[in-house]
Amino acid sequence: MKRRVALVASRTLAIYGFAAWVYIALVALVHPYTLGWQLTHFARFPHEDTFGEVSFVISFVSYFVHTLLRSADEKTSS
Repeated sequence: MKRRVALVASRTLAIYGFAAWVYIALVALVHPYTLGWQLTHFARFPHEDTFGEVSFVISFVSYFVHTLLRSADEKTSS
């Protein structure tokens, strides 16, 4: 059960992290001058560029974990 939750959570973080990174990448293409601005008016940190970097790292690590968990599941079921 824990392995299944970890598998689903890692997939979800990978997808949403990648979507957030794509959003910031598109913003960088259309409005590059806004990258240094704060992401939300509620807090001064993070900025849009920092959010994009963190989103990419979360997506990358989560996909890596998801792939490891999935390959371990395939080996045990064979």
